[in-house]
Amino acid sequence: MKLDPFVVEVIRHGLSAAAEEMSLVMTRSARSPLLREAGDLSSAITDGRGGLVGQGRDIPIHLGAMAYTVPELLKVVPRDSLNDGDVLIYNVGALGGNHLNDVKVVRPVFVDGEIVAFAVSLAHWPDIGGTWPGSYFAKAIDTFQEAMRIPPVLIATAAGVNAPIVQLLKANVRDAESCEGDLLAQIAATKAGERRIVDLCREHGKAVFTATQSRLHDLSEIEMREALRALPDGVYEGEDHLDDGSVNDAPARIHVRITIAGDEATFDLSGSCDRVSNFCNTTPFMARSAVAYAARIMSGRDMQQNAGALRPLTIITRPGSILEPGWSASVAAGNHETSMRIVDAIFRAMQDTIPERLSAGGATTAGVLFFAQPRQDGSWKMLYEVHGGGEGARHDRAGISATRVHLSNTSNTPVEVIEANYAIRLEQQAIRRQSGGAGAHRGGDGVVRAYRILAPSMHLTTCIERMVIPPFGMQGGEPGKACRISLVRQGASVAIDGKSNLVLQHGDLVTVETCGGGGYGAEAAE
Repeated sequence: MKLDPFVVEVIRHGLSAAAEEMSLVMTRSARSPLLREAGDLSSAITDGRGGLVGQGRDIPIHLGAMAYTVPELLKVVPRDSLNDGDVLIYNVGALGGNHLNDVKVVRPVFVDGEIVAFAVSLAHWPDIGGTWPGSYFAKAIDTFQEAMRIPPVLIATAAGVNAPIVQLLKANVRDAESCEGDLLAQIAATKAGERRIVDLCREHGKAVFTATQSRLHDLSEIEMREALRALPDGVYEGEDHLDDGSVNDAPARIHVRITIAGDEATFDLSGSCDRVSNFCNTTPFMARSAVAYAARIMSGRDMQQNAGALRPLTIITRPGSILEPGWSASVAAGNHETSMRIVDAIFRAMQDTIPERLSAGGATTAGVLFFAQPRQDGSWKMLYEVHGGGEGARHDRAGISATRVHLSNTSNTPVEVIEANYAIRLEQQAIRRQSGGAGAHRGGDGVVRAYRILAPSMHLTTCIERMVIPPFGMQGGEPGKACRISLVRQGASVAIDGKSNLVLQHGDLVTVETCGGGGYGAEAAE
């Protein structure tokens, strides 16, 4: 079918707008501050076979995984078993997934009895059961200790919401009220996406709509191949490390070997370390998501990220490694910590080839502090805090302070929201001055945030990398300062580990100081 290029652009932007509207519905409807304020959610539209064609301006690590979410789902849930009005829910990592807190709600979109697209809502649930409140258990030996596993199941049909499944989910989480509100918001978001997709089909015709989806894949493939051809052929190697988790709790190695040959690139991650002893393992879909992001940065182009852009890329992981540990492995932190190390390893591999497109190491950690406050009725209130830090400097400017970099794109929860809803007082919010690395261009500074506990007790989870190994400098720049967490109790201060679970007392003060970005270029001699 011959397509009008202007119509292709209209539909392309219409798909992106549909995904944006889905995310807006989520943030306006969700119950959890993590979704409502911090925005730890993403929305996407796929074609009728599951190929990613539209996404919101959400979280890159989520969106990269969305390229695999529906195709893997359709391997176990045949398309011809789905009906108009069906909505599926699942979180298992084997189906194009990440960690179990990230729950996917997927709605097939029918037009004239045919599936033309899928609307996908991904949201981080603040608690999904498991050993520890918040479902991040640092000492988990397997995924069963982390959280409830949800295989694909119908959460709604044309007849309405599947109440028994909702009750099952609520019975296995610690904040059932918020869980139900967040779930209904996800279902509503997919309905909003469905409406916009149907509108596009009615306006332009179903045949034009489906042909345009294929064309969008082809256009992104062409653009990615052109970008790869512009890079010099060769083999490039780089590595970075997680703070711990390897043999004898040594730093865990992430290694990449990049081979660029013409209009194709292979990213071989098989040299990364074996499955680790903590929750920093991750799924191969997260590894692919991180590579897809880094490849887009390498391209130097603002191309649409969809299934077509992935066609020229071969991504290799090794069974038994930290990036392909098996579906029973604990993976909670791998979503936002280990994936970041992949990006850093790729940047280090390419830093002498395309330095003008890359930045020095930044706050490539979610900086998670998770507070769980018990209620008298046995339920819990959950506060999942993510923290920015310093951006790495670039060849032409200093790094930005107090920001998110690479695969993260969330906000901090406002002080007013925290103090109005939790027994916590925020006693400090500041820039961590001089935490960025020196160089011709200085790295951005991290942040300082201090929490005073006003409840009789509260459970705390920490999940922060760059505590031991700081963000790296580039082209002679100095590294930034590492992260630091401290606990002051009755006047005595102790350091808190970056991956821990502990119980806080009334009056405790927990302070997080996030890392600064690395500097770029050698500092001029005086």
